[in-house]
Amino acid sequence: MAKEVTTVSEEGFSATNEVRDFETTIDANGEDAPDTLESLLAAYGSCYVPALRVGGQQRGVEEMGRIEIETTGELNDDDKLESVSFDVRVEAAVDDDTAEKVVERADELCKVHDALKTDLHAETSLEGDAF
Repeated sequence: MAKEVTTVSEEGFSATNEVRDFETTIDANGEDAPDTLESLLAAYGSCYVPALRVGGQQRGVEEMGRIEIETTGELNDDDKLESVSFDVRVEAAVDDDTAEKVVERADELCKVHDALKTDLHAETSLEGDAF
């Protein structure tokens, strides 16, 4: 199985992404849409929500209720992502020991968390004069 996304940019630094029957826009400059790193952070946080819910169920928290994640991506001097942190708030009453176990399990379940490995870089081919 594979996931496929088609990204098209007619000009400038903004691109439209076709994902199945959906369309999203990402603007590298962040002027007309979220920028690339904001989009990555949004995907990471969005992936972490179900990981927290399932991790919670597997660690004795039947219903997390409302989950709110404030994601911060710290940038280095080259404006590249250096670190990511989540400040997670949930509606359910969760003690510190259980919270640690839920987060540990969520880290194991989150697919974006898994994909952010230093050895995972896109294999790239470039075709000139393609249109």
